Amino acid sequence: MIIKDSNIRTACCFAEPHTPSIPIGFDEKNADCLRLKQVLKEQAVYLIEAVGVTHFISGVDLGVGQFVAEIVLDLKRDYPETTLECVIPYEDQAANWTIAQRDRYFSIVERSDKETLLQRHCSKDCIRKKKEYMVKQSNYVLVVWSGKPGGAGKILSIARTLGKILILISTNTFEVRTDSNKH
Repeated sequence: MIIKDSNIRTACCFAEPHTPSIPIGFDEKNADCLRLKQVLKEQAVYLIEAVGVTHFISGVDLGVGQFVAEIVLDLKRDYPETTLECVIPYEDQAANWTIAQRDRYFSIVERSDKETLLQRHCSKDCIRKKKEYMVKQSNYVLVVWSGKPGGAGKILSIARTLGKILILISTNTFEVRTDSNKH
């Protein structure tokens, strides 16, 4: 049961592995990438309609982080109460990306409802801080995960420790499962 309160937002953040480490890489025309985007959209719609999520949080990373941010921005047409927060771990996050990658990133951030800059400069722990912030702000954590240790595995650990409801999408089969005793 979800209790709705005007001062409480039901939120979901997105986590993903480092894009080059997943089978689809950066090829958005690849059938598997198109399938992953469809599954992400289906899960976002489910979270909005069935669970009452109104706030989505993305780290706007290359690949999945940007895919989900764009999906949420598109869904705002049909679900205007939905908001997108972009969490930026440090100011120059996109400095070494290609021009096209930076343009896409800045377009997403510009269209978001909230931009959260966590710190000015890159540090050894800035990505961990980003993940912790995103999980702490969320009730649900949607994770695209290969099952291997690393970025998404670390966010899973944080989310489990904090008792968050996890929705896992396999990078190989696109199968969706929950990982929580809260349901």
